[in-house]
Amino acid sequence: MTMLAGIRIVDLTTVIFGPYATQMLADLGAEVIKVETPGIGDVSRYLGSGIPDPTMGSTHLTVNRGKRSIALDLKNPEDAAILRDLIATADVFFHNVRGKAITRLGFDYEGCAAIKSDIIYVHGTGFGQDGPYADLQAYDDVIQAATGTTSLLPRVDGDPRPRYFPSLIADKIAGQFGSQAILAALVHKLRTGEGQRVEVPMFECFAAFMLTEHLRDATLDPPIGPAGYPRQLDPTRQPFPTADGHIAIVPYTPESTARLMGLLGSEALLGSPEFEEAKAKGNHMPLVYREIARKTPTKTTAEWLDLFAANDIPAMSVRDLEDIRDDPHLVATGFFRHREHPQVGGFWEMQPPVRYSAAPPRDLGFAPTVGGDGDAIRAEIANSR
Repeated sequence: MTMLAGIRIVDLTTVIFGPYATQMLADLGAEVIKVETPGIGDVSRYLGSGIPDPTMGSTHLTVNRGKRSIALDLKNPEDAAILRDLIATADVFFHNVRGKAITRLGFDYEGCAAIKSDIIYVHGTGFGQDGPYADLQAYDDVIQAATGTTSLLPRVDGDPRPRYFPSLIADKIAGQFGSQAILAALVHKLRTGEGQRVEVPMFECFAAFMLTEHLRDATLDPPIGPAGYPRQLDPTRQPFPTADGHIAIVPYTPESTARLMGLLGSEALLGSPEFEEAKAKGNHMPLVYREIARKTPTKTTAEWLDLFAANDIPAMSVRDLEDIRDDPHLVATGFFRHREHPQVGGFWEMQPPVRYSAAPPRDLGFAPTVGGDGDAIRAEIANSR
């Protein structure tokens, strides 16, 4: 897609949050110049195996494709001058350096606006900069803990130990908020000619994401019940065993629940006094889930899927991560593409999932080596002076 062609983003972010945000914009055609530490580069380069180059880890391939890289030591006056020259040509400057440190380097909002008055200056922070946590470091685990996410699994399975959700979910959600914020600021600039300072705090972004359903009855003042979405926290809401595996089934509406109970031969449950009493209290789904789990071992996963598809019951087989690349739907839609990276060799690349009728897919660039585009970028700066 080339919808953002002509937009230049100078990206001084590291790890996942910022790079994930700018990755989505690079996929849309923006020019993203990744500014990295000389030699070491972004630490996300070392997440996953990079063969033969350890700086070209598998995670780096998935969050930095299509970007250009220049290595700059911002404590070096000459390198700092190069960054100032880049900002002068940019539409967006995005960093996740802590506030006091970026100010010492001279690249706070006031410093960058003096270089380019209409710059969109995006600061990816751990916490909102007007709160008491402003100077604290933030990583995915920290944000999961701070938002109460680590308290959810204990409420499901009764194991009292707080646990992390097994994904860099806070980083990625904050990255999506960051991408959205940049696009909104670009629209504002197109309409008014104004740049602005944009703050994207991980804590607040992920709190907004998690509490959408989990604030629940504590939303009201005074609260009429505890926080936590009961359906998500129901310990009986689990994949159901089949004769040869497990299956996910969602009896979400009364109509689909009735059809499902009919297929299972469990119609009597829905008319039982126990079910009616539980339904009056809004606590009937555990009865449904237990009945499903009792009946599903009688058929194979494939047999159930055929039966459910014919009766419009939402269901899918439970798979391992290793199975996903061969999923027939993802194969048919071209979601995975095999490519040959000049440094890494063969690898599978996920394609942008959103499709636009006015912007057909295009070949995406590769993730860069550390400073791999430095000479070309310096030459461009020199020629523009």
